[in-house]
Amino acid sequence: MAKIVLKACPELFHHCLLLLSIILSVSNTASAEDIVFPKVLTHFVPYQNNPIFEAEGPGHWDVKIRERGWILKEGNFYHMWFTGYDGTRAGLKMLGYAYSCDGIHWTRSPCNPIYKDHWVEDMMVIKQGNIYHMFAEGKHDIAQHLTSTDAINWKRVRPLDVRLANGSPIPKGPYGTPTVWYEDGHWYLFYERRDAGIWLARSTDLKVWTNLNEDRPVLIPGPNAYDQKMIATNQILKYQGVYYMIYHGTAAAQKPSLWTTNIAASKDLIHWVKYSGNPLTPSSANQSSGLLIPDGKRFRLYTMHNQVDLHLPQEH
Repeated sequence: MAKIVLKACPELFHHCLLLLSIILSVSNTASAEDIVFPKVLTHFVPYQNNPIFEAEGPGHWDVKIRERGWILKEGNFYHMWFTGYDGTRAGLKMLGYAYSCDGIHWTRSPCNPIYKDHWVEDMMVIKQGNIYHMFAEGKHDIAQHLTSTDAINWKRVRPLDVRLANGSPIPKGPYGTPTVWYEDGHWYLFYERRDAGIWLARSTDLKVWTNLNEDRPVLIPGPNAYDQKMIATNQILKYQGVYYMIYHGTAAAQKPSLWTTNIAASKDLIHWVKYSGNPLTPSSANQSSGLLIPDGKRFRLYTMHNQVDLHLPQEH
């Protein structure tokens, strides 16, 4: 009888596997010993002239913007990529671009949308050598890889081929909010599945990504209310020898869901400790898709869902 049920309901079977992996991961949590959360990464105040960037609105290609955009600083120049759409759930999610010399005042590209051949949202960009690599959600939250040599003209490479530790494909279903870190010849991919946990995979060739941590998530929701329902990684950075993850979460009891921006730390990319002072932004502000961007002197915190807000370091 069990075989009949699983054959008839493969999605239920995969969902059960997902829940089981989350439960098992609880036994493999990180120790808080030797983990430091410096004030420069955790204490911010809202910029007085927020928002610093928002959708152009009705009559434009970006009636609304959504989910994670990305800011990359090169020298004294800031790039911003964002997702615009017609405001409907089914509307094609297209890629927009803007630039700035101060990270506050932005100029839109006259070529916007710069990419509209495929669905692109919730993206991040990492530059390796002369190539910009974009990792983004495609339609149905399937993670994908795009490349560019000039930050404007993008070519879609492929959906990400993510494998279980034994080499077989991960169970069918969404795998989104791809966040990539590159170090010592390895590419590390953090991804979520239905926002129920964050998994980590690794690749040496950008073609096949293999799960680490015995196929268990490296971060799960809770136990505190601010991220008790859903979580997703936004950014990985390394500061003073420690890895930091900026992620967003939402509480189980809130309807509609209100998002918070949070931080966790790790010594090995697998075992993570959440900051006891989370969230970095109050749930009432509903600010997600956070990024910590160094401006040459200090870090700024940007949140990017629905509109782009800036948060400056707290002076005292």
